[in-house]
Amino acid sequence: MGWFWADTAPPRPTPPHPLPRGNVEPPPECPMHNASKPSSPPPAPRPSQQPPPECPYQPPPSESQPTPSYISKLNPLNYMPSNISNERQAPQQNVNLPLEREASTIPRGDGTGNWEYPSPQQMYNAMLRKGYTDTPAEHVESMVAVHNFLNEGAWDEIREWERRFSAGLGQGWEFSKHGEEGAARQASLEALRRNRRGQQDPEPKLLRFMGRPNDITPKARMLNFMAWLYPSKFPINPPFDRHDWYVQRHSPEGPSKEIRYVIDYYSGPPEPTGEPVFYLDVRPAVDGPTAACERVVRWGGDVWFRASGGSVREEVQRVQKGR
Repeated sequence: MGWFWADTAPPRPTPPHPLPRGNVEPPPECPMHNASKPSSPPPAPRPSQQPPPECPYQPPPSESQPTPSYISKLNPLNYMPSNISNERQAPQQNVNLPLEREASTIPRGDGTGNWEYPSPQQMYNAMLRKGYTDTPAEHVESMVAVHNFLNEGAWDEIREWERRFSAGLGQGWEFSKHGEEGAARQASLEALRRNRRGQQDPEPKLLRFMGRPNDITPKARMLNFMAWLYPSKFPINPPFDRHDWYVQRHSPEGPSKEIRYVIDYYSGPPEPTGEPVFYLDVRPAVDGPTAACERVVRWGGDVWFRASGGSVREEVQRVQKGR
């Protein structure tokens, strides 16, 4: 779009008094008097590319600075604000919260140690920033303890998946065909054998994670449908939170690759003592055929073990070995 005041040439200026017509010359005292050359009209003014000084309109700048979005201000590793304060700021906070951060057992993907959990003060400030202004400050410390406990449990589940399938589907089946309890026992025995041979499996690392509480996973949606269809067999208990964790898998032979895990957080009936109960559903996201096969192998191996009397068979084998 061109400047609108420069689209057409301005009109020629009109003299303040009429000029005489005919073959006349200006008086001798006129500074325009030139006896040797005939007078010629002044050249038309050239159109100006800039507005006159008295024009009240000022053109906008050619390049304006874009306003950064809210997403660009988040930490790309956890999609949380990167500048969460660790100081007491809210006027409604009536107790002092601890400022110390607890280190987790989850290694970072960049190799700089383990991830750190937020302090109770940071957690409270983050909740206020998200709009949860009705959270009692005296309960935040317990909430942080539950938060850390659940994340440690989720990482233990991911490590079990990686222990079974990091070397391929074949090894995963060798573990999973012994059922859930037998697979954990077999994995522990295999780790002892490898340590004796001087071999040590590299641990997985957490690259980044993202909370998605408003995005229901397909499995959770299916369980909700089954609860509506068969309420006597499936309790109506949708997950209260969802996380996506991106894990670096180290294969014994070959380069490492990124695996996305989906975690659904559920709350169960409280204990008789009143303590809350939580349980997790951790599994690799179906981002490809390999992840789908891993889920089928683990589920099918446990079903096969129980349906074929695997527990009785293993008990008989232990008795025979003891004789």
